[in-house]
Amino acid sequence: MVIDMSTSRSVNGQNTAHRTASSGRRPHDDAPDTAAAFARLAELGDGPERDAVREELTEAWLPMAHRIASRFRDRGESVEDLRQVAALGLVKAIDRFDPSRGAFESYAVPTITGEIKRHFRDRMWALRVPRRVQELRNKVRVARRELTQSPGSPEPSTSRIAEYTGLTEEEVATGMEALESFSTLSLDAELSSDDDGYSLADTLGAADSAYDVVVDREAAKEGLRRLPERERAILYMRFFEDMTQNRIADRLGISQMHVSRLISRSCARVREEALGQGMRTAFAKE
Repeated sequence: MVIDMSTSRSVNGQNTAHRTASSGRRPHDDAPDTAAAFARLAELGDGPERDAVREELTEAWLPMAHRIASRFRDRGESVEDLRQVAALGLVKAIDRFDPSRGAFESYAVPTITGEIKRHFRDRMWALRVPRRVQELRNKVRVARRELTQSPGSPEPSTSRIAEYTGLTEEEVATGMEALESFSTLSLDAELSSDDDGYSLADTLGAADSAYDVVVDREAAKEGLRRLPERERAILYMRFFEDMTQNRIADRLGISQMHVSRLISRSCARVREEALGQGMRTAFAKE
């Protein structure tokens, strides 16, 4: 939803210019006097008249929303988008405000600020990051900024930030790592400026097919242990010593056909036991 960013200095014909500083009743010059308009809004039911008063209140308080949005500039989001988010927070504050509970500004400021923070938390991360990590990132970022405010201040160490924030060094390290993880890096990003430059994807490993062999061997172990000793010996000679069936037959003093039948029968038995064990494991997990 795009909200008109123009501002209005009057609501229902009232002068909405800020009160003078001497009154001491408003800390900012973008807080118009809209108490009467809010009282009227609370009395109106749904309809065009209420919508008109609501729109006028939104326009009157937009400068304040813009001011709050400006606090979050230079954090990876455009000022225009931040103002849109702040305006949405303002509309929510107007809809929920109860004039009998005090000044609108004291209610609107945390509402708008919370809306902007939720925007950063839920929309700005390229990857979904746990809220706890996001909070650690914010604490570390603020601490680093405050510790380096003085000209010539060195970059604070992990232990210094931990002491300043009351966090553990491990938590600080997590927050500092998150500082560099706000956005993702393309796999096609060049990591070298040389003619023979390579991309991030070139540094990543590929799937190792040997893992499948490990899994298959582990699955077959139990079935191999259950085989008679002679059948285990035949399988070892055939598949580990790479002997032909004729050589195995000569060594054991049996026919080549008998060796072939024993190999087929043994392999089938081991396969059935391995598959059966896999099925039992799957059912146990369910």
